[in-house]
Amino acid sequence: MSAWITVIGIGEEGLEGLNATRLAQINAAEVLIGGERHHGKVENLQAEHLDWGAGFDQALVEIEKRRGKMIVVLASGDPMNYGIGAVLVRHFGPDAVTIHPAPGAFSLAAARMGWSIPDIETLTIHGRPLETLSRYVLPGARLLVLTRDGDSPAEAAKLLTDKGYGESRISVLEHLGGDGENRLDGTAANWNFDRAADLNTLAIDCIAGVDAIALSRAPGLPDEAFEHDGQLTKREVRAATLAQLQPLPGQVLWDIGAGSGSISIEWLRLGGHRRAIAIEKNAGRVAAIKRNAATLGTPDLIVVEGDFDAVKETLKYQPDAIFLGGGASDLGLLKSAWSALNPGGRLVINAVSIEAEQTVLAFRAEFGGDLSRVSIERAGPIGSLSVFRPLITVTQFCHKKSA
Repeated sequence: MSAWITVIGIGEEGLEGLNATRLAQINAAEVLIGGERHHGKVENLQAEHLDWGAGFDQALVEIEKRRGKMIVVLASGDPMNYGIGAVLVRHFGPDAVTIHPAPGAFSLAAARMGWSIPDIETLTIHGRPLETLSRYVLPGARLLVLTRDGDSPAEAAKLLTDKGYGESRISVLEHLGGDGENRLDGTAANWNFDRAADLNTLAIDCIAGVDAIALSRAPGLPDEAFEHDGQLTKREVRAATLAQLQPLPGQVLWDIGAGSGSISIEWLRLGGHRRAIAIEKNAGRVAAIKRNAATLGTPDLIVVEGDFDAVKETLKYQPDAIFLGGGASDLGLLKSAWSALNPGGRLVINAVSIEAEQTVLAFRAEFGGDLSRVSIERAGPIGSLSVFRPLITVTQFCHKKSA
């Protein structure tokens, strides 16, 4: 089937940046779809004009109703970089959509800053929580950030300062590629611009102060990085657990009996467009998980309060990996989790009580799997000397579901 939707990226310079072929496609369109800013740049008055005012879901329905007409979607810059192009391809399929990108905000911002895109992080806080930034704020990191509006730069500056990165250099690049292009420069701690233009891209050169905490995205964050009530998978065991879960790009984790949420948060911090759902029935721990997720840069963690059997049918994504740190003494829970796991998925269970260990052994006798024991000793003071004190030994069960 030939493409029936054409997506045309437009820069701040408007139609002047388009070649004759793109202009002809816009002028010949029977249906033009875009935001108010895009519609204001074109002169095709004969076409039906639609916008995104009712949301993407409704717009997709309206586009489907007009299948067979000459449909042109107007987008900003590169439609496949956090843009509408990706939404249309996911919904209608790649064969239905032809995309003609213009230079996007990241390309233009990198050119203005003299930064090599493969050597930096690119992300968006447009339509996403500001706390997403926290995952990427590390000593020496350079970030290009698509923002929500003109308040975003000041909000980002405060976040950086609060985390001990007040010396970080910030550049706000307004209306990139247009006649109104402008640049604001400063440091996070001394950011003195009340507001920027709503259309802006942030360039952040992260500089850590002496009191800044640098939290690597490698598994095994310090225990004190998490708020918890004692229900925490300890650092060394957590690193070993994530290794057994084998996080792969785009995959989904269910963290059952999530406690502080440490496993699912570290799963998400690895990047790779992964998803995670933390299931916890204790209301106090649910609140702590949400705070931990915001602090550690994973506000996209889905937190579900309730008993697993009561909520499992409502969970949004099916799991490619399941971690069970709480409730391991319930054989029915183990079987229910195993049944929900996608083919080829991994189940990891950490058992610390005798009862949980016995249940895991019974489960293993029926389904198979590998067992290991993780014993950790940490040094601590005893008077003027130091001794090693053992943590509770963890029996770890790992099994891969047949494909």
